[in-house]
Amino acid sequence: MPKVVAQKKDWIKLGYKLFAQHGISGIVVEKMSEKLKCNKSSFYWHFKTKKEFIYQLAVFWMENETKAIISLTNEEASASQKLNKLIEVTYKKMPFLDFIFYLKRYALKEKRVSKIIDEVDRLRIDYVYSLLIEIGYSKNNAKIKSSLLYKHLIGCHEMMRYKEQDESYMTDIKQEISHIINY
Repeated sequence: MPKVVAQKKDWIKLGYKLFAQHGISGIVVEKMSEKLKCNKSSFYWHFKTKKEFIYQLAVFWMENETKAIISLTNEEASASQKLNKLIEVTYKKMPFLDFIFYLKRYALKEKRVSKIIDEVDRLRIDYVYSLLIEIGYSKNNAKIKSSLLYKHLIGCHEMMRYKEQDESYMTDIKQEISHIINY
């Protein structure tokens, strides 16, 4: 017998996974309610529209793939250790790498989602910038290098999207990064 109402977090977690796999076409309320063993009215209890749901997925992504990672790396003592931790966490293969690919396509028509993507980009670059300033880079060099490092991360994610990482992957990444920054 189906539950009457699934929790909001259940919808978000399932939606995040499905959106990463199929984009907007993966967000079918009827199919999601079957997976959650609940009535589809549960979806509309938490979200007024599918558009609002996608916005909430973008917020979830920002909180879990940016703010939580920044918080985790801030547990390290020095800026150099924080940067090293950030590299180790962000350059590993993530299970839902296609999420941002689909989100950016969706954001072409949705300004609110586009603003979240821009905010995530800004937060990520600003965080690395602050670490580089703390390490001793000038403001100008920190600005350029933080942007380069972020673009390197995006390129690496794109290149490894459907590939396995070999044993030397992280060593190779750190060697490449050493040509951008010394930490």
